[in-house]
Amino acid sequence: MKIARVFPRRTTATPIDELSFFKEPMGIKTMPEFDEVHVSVAFTYDIEKAEWLAHQWESVGVPVKMGGPAFKEKSGEFVPGLYLKEGYTITSRGCYNNCWFCSVPEREGHCLTELPIKDGWIIADDNLLACSDQHIKDVFKMLKQQPKKPRFTGGLEAKLLKPWHCDLLKSVKPETMYFAYDTPDDYEPLVESGKMLRNAGFSENNHSCGCYVLIGYPKDTFEKAQKRLNQTIEAGFMPYAMLYKNEQGDVDPVWKPFQREWCRPNIIFSNQTSEEESNQLSLF
Repeated sequence: MKIARVFPRRTTATPIDELSFFKEPMGIKTMPEFDEVHVSVAFTYDIEKAEWLAHQWESVGVPVKMGGPAFKEKSGEFVPGLYLKEGYTITSRGCYNNCWFCSVPEREGHCLTELPIKDGWIIADDNLLACSDQHIKDVFKMLKQQPKKPRFTGGLEAKLLKPWHCDLLKSVKPETMYFAYDTPDDYEPLVESGKMLRNAGFSENNHSCGCYVLIGYPKDTFEKAQKRLNQTIEAGFMPYAMLYKNEQGDVDPVWKPFQREWCRPNIIFSNQTSEEESNQLSLF
């Protein structure tokens, strides 16, 4: 069956093949043949636009379905290239944690399900390290057969990291891997993870060792956020500030300039270098 996929928002992970669309069918000069239309919605704040698109696509005369993470529907087996761009793969779904800002546990039923492992080099699992040891080993076996260096974009939970995980990570020479510092109890595990990664051969402040840092959530302050971001660097990770959005997709605009300063590696290291030079000058 040929499925046309319609997306209300284009992201770096969105497919770009001939059956992927981002607008209504009117005005599309060359329309390939397909049997169904699936409107895929990742974010709750895109639901209204997705509903409008679904209505517009009813004019093509084939069944139109709408779904995706935004509707908090339990996900099924992963099909490469269907709703995520070629190269992305998901080998497990769900997470045992119950983070207040995350919809994954509610959507996946507060459990973790291991899926058949499909080829890909961009791992987008919700919580890969929560999987069984054998599943993790099989994922890395698959990664060694891929044409590109792996990227772990789903986030690796520092609390679950073990030395043998670090050895596996080192063996595949990842382009990027992301941990997370979202709540205060993430800090100590992040520090320990940094030590384990360095013991496995990753250099300190290696650009491949990244860490998402949630900022701008209710009752957060610039001072608190700055402290978390600096702690992330001290632990041996490149921080990437992730600005909190509510279910409507709204963000506090006063946080945007601050976030921009903390999501570009060259700026971060430039700021760090300037601070170190200033500290050295103060000694003379």
